[in-house]
Amino acid sequence: MSDDAAPGAAAPAAAPEPLSPREKAAIVHRIRMLMEFWAITPEELEGDGPPIPVPAAAAPAAVKYRHPQSGETWDGCGAHPQWLRDALLKEGFTVEQLRVAAQGAG
Repeated sequence: MSDDAAPGAAAPAAAPEPLSPREKAAIVHRIRMLMEFWAITPEELEGDGPPIPVPAAAAPAAVKYRHPQSGETWDGCGAHPQWLRDALLKEGFTVEQLRVAAQGAG
């Protein structure tokens, strides 16, 4: 490994081994079969092709629970956050108190 590589940087990928004529023929055959199956013409492979639409980012989930003192929130998805556990088990809040605070803040 070269001394001028950045620490923690991944080593560059090694060039692939050249294919034998038999391996290359098998791969070309597979590509042709896939092109036939999907009705892709060689002309469609030339150029950049049509732009691929980027899916719109999902809107953040609505807040369902809010701590009335700290303002921390949770949308109800995923694991319960630590602040919610603490509010329920150590601070004496009820789920309904936290839920009502979140609905009133919208």
